[in-house]
Amino acid sequence: MDIYILLLLVAIGLFTGGASGILGIGGAIILIPALIYLCGFTQQQAVGTSLSIMLPPIGFFAAMNYYRAGHVNVKYAIVLAVMFMVGSYITSKIAVGLPESVVRKVFSVFLAIVAIKMFFTK
Repeated sequence: MDIYILLLLVAIGLFTGGASGILGIGGAIILIPALIYLCGFTQQQAVGTSLSIMLPPIGFFAAMNYYRAGHVNVKYAIVLAVMFMVGSYITSKIAVGLPESVVRKVFSVFLAIVAIKMFFTK
């Protein structure tokens, strides 16, 4: 893994964790599109790697199926998981002090942007 990929994974992990800490979103809305568009993953690789970072609480058995099928990048998943934890911890500290209406509006705008991007992308 070269330094560019490592820095990209750190940024994706921090951003995904940060969005999780503030908005309660992450894997499906941010991480999977980031892995596809920025890292060149297939849909299955992105889903498998995303599930792997949420392994303990959510997706152990699903992630194992993706892993067995060869759709998990373990090195990427480890870096992303660590950065996800850091980002979500930091931004959750911020989010609990924000008014609910602000968080709701940020969440809504972000979802709309992602939906429009996905709708118009081949």
